[in-house]
Amino acid sequence: MANSPQAKKRAKQAEKRRNHNASLRSMVRTYIKNVVKAIDAKDLDKAKAAYTAAVPVIDRMADKGIINKNKAARHKSRLNAHIKAMAEAA
Repeated sequence: MANSPQAKKRAKQAEKRRNHNASLRSMVRTYIKNVVKAIDAKDLDKAKAAYTAAVPVIDRMADKGIINKNKAARHKSRLNAHIKAMAEAA
């Protein structure tokens, strides 16, 4: 447990930041989930719209360090590949 006033303050700040980052991580997952749901429903227009909405959010979180840049790139690449495959099948 933090003993000095400085350590107590840092502990409070760390907890506040952890909660904020968890919220942002959750938001990224929700956007990704929306794209996946549209892909599973075989709705090409909805999937493209969800992907277009998700990309800037994923990039922003990668820039802030909430998620790793490679993880962001991997998600975008895989989602886009699914959408392209769906478009070719149609």
